[in-house]
Amino acid sequence: MGSTVAVDIDAHIANVTLNRPEKMNAVSMEMFAELGEVGSHIASDPSVRVVVLSGAGDCFCAGIDTTIFAQDGLGIDASAMAPVAPSPANVFQRAAYVWREVPVPVLCAIQGVAYGAGLQIALGADIRYAAPDTRFSIMEAKYGLIPDMAIAVTARSVTPLDRIKELAFTARIVDAAAALDMGLITAVHDEPLAAARKTAREIAARSPSAVRSIKQLFDEGWHATDPEALALEARLQSALLGADDQRDAVLASIEKRTTNCSD
Repeated sequence: MGSTVAVDIDAHIANVTLNRPEKMNAVSMEMFAELGEVGSHIASDPSVRVVVLSGAGDCFCAGIDTTIFAQDGLGIDASAMAPVAPSPANVFQRAAYVWREVPVPVLCAIQGVAYGAGLQIALGADIRYAAPDTRFSIMEAKYGLIPDMAIAVTARSVTPLDRIKELAFTARIVDAAAALDMGLITAVHDEPLAAARKTAREIAARSPSAVRSIKQLFDEGWHATDPEALALEARLQSALLGADDQRDAVLASIEKRTTNCSD
């Protein structure tokens, strides 16, 4: 779709690649905008059942391209802090938050480094696989800034508050084992992109309406009140029961075949 983000859709899987390998996929203003645009386009494409997000080359993302700051850190127009309607997120936040707005699962494959903006983009995904030698950091304090790419939303359910604060306060670099222990990543794989694509194929073979509803259930219900979460479960399940996808899933299980939605 653009020069900094590559997109390929095949067999209901959208492969989205940060594509500035010569810059370790550091996020430029163009990439910030393109990530939001790509996510929005995918969100409106009913053929997409799962997304695999990765970085070209040896690194997932080394963080923000510091040339954005220009002289004296004043290179960012204040208008960039305004929400990009209809999203509640601004252009920086949306590069990460848009993956929560996408109604299908988003898997992120991480290698090399995921620093600053890179880690925050990864946290927007539903599932994160990382190579054993990957390094992670919330690095914004190093530049006199706060992490401001929707991390206060995306990190809520993945790691304890004190641990995310410690990383943000110190700008410390941690390895994949420590990131796994903190909950920042889902699993460690020698080949994270291959592992993400394998999981994506498994997800794409399931009932697409059920998978979308599962993501909605957990994203909306996890921090809801008990009555709100229970009502959401009931509403989503009622919409699925007896629908074509659900009936086919039952028959496929009984007949020991793949579902028709696998086609």
